[in-house]
Amino acid sequence: MAWPRVQLVVTADDFGYCPRRDEGILAAFLAGTVTSVSLLVNGASAESAAELARRYSIPTGLHANLSEGRPVGPALHGNSSLLSPEGFFLGKMGFREAVAAGDIALPQVREELEAQLSRFRELLGRSPTHVDAHQHVHVLPGVCQVFAEVLHAYGVRFTRLPVERGIGSCTWLGTPAHAFACTVERDAQAAMGPFSRLGLRWTDTFVGLSTCGRHMSAQRVLEALARALEGIPASQPLTAELMVHPGYPSVPPLGGCGQGPDAFSCSWERLHELQVLMEPTLKTQLAQDSIQLSTLDDLNSKWAEEGIPCEPTLEPILEPSP
Repeated sequence: MAWPRVQLVVTADDFGYCPRRDEGILAAFLAGTVTSVSLLVNGASAESAAELARRYSIPTGLHANLSEGRPVGPALHGNSSLLSPEGFFLGKMGFREAVAAGDIALPQVREELEAQLSRFRELLGRSPTHVDAHQHVHVLPGVCQVFAEVLHAYGVRFTRLPVERGIGSCTWLGTPAHAFACTVERDAQAAMGPFSRLGLRWTDTFVGLSTCGRHMSAQRVLEALARALEGIPASQPLTAELMVHPGYPSVPPLGGCGQGPDAFSCSWERLHELQVLMEPTLKTQLAQDSIQLSTLDDLNSKWAEEGIPCEPTLEPILEPSP
């Protein structure tokens, strides 16, 4: 197919989760495949990861975390709707269930997000290039409004909208992962309103839900991009984000966000993603398809030159998956 000219930001999540994860992410950045990272400020290696970001001038955003490990906000170390009796966040699904039940106090969400933004500034000496969220909790109902308000107040304009076109047909994910990806997409669709009303930006297209862990290959990434770009005129330049999770496997007890590393972090799947990103096949094919690896600064320059407003440019193409 004849693809539009695309500027692609490749964002590695979970920077600061453990030293071995950070080592792998750095290798992919130095190889030129990863162009941006998202830092977990409550991660076990957040301080050393921040030092790597400063030393190598890595474009770094905040990976806001409301679901794994210990909170950053000091006022939350006690009775909080965000925490279990043991003082940990409620988990990937536990937090979602509490939001759905109306058991999460949104002012406490605001307080923790503000604390994590402040911690990011302490670690990096500047504001984040972007803010997304661990396990996509920033697009959950109610949470997305608070998230947008906090970013607006802190002057952060760029976020992630995890809407991947065609995710409904990606049955290779298996039932639990497929159902989760479709739910994330539906929540992200609903979050577009609060995000755009408060001036947040995101890329025109997004991929990564269908290519996580063992499911990543150069061919799968290219197929996901093809689905995202289907029907777009070749003359129309676009922006895109590829979400990745590379790294060397964690070795317990090192890593995590206060509870040790999880099973996914200790598995071969992180290494598999790193190997796909490090092999020349993916970069070569992207270049052949007129896809330019870019940073958020590149995208901001593009928008400024073209007079793009704060709202997204291609909202109509982000239709729900069947």
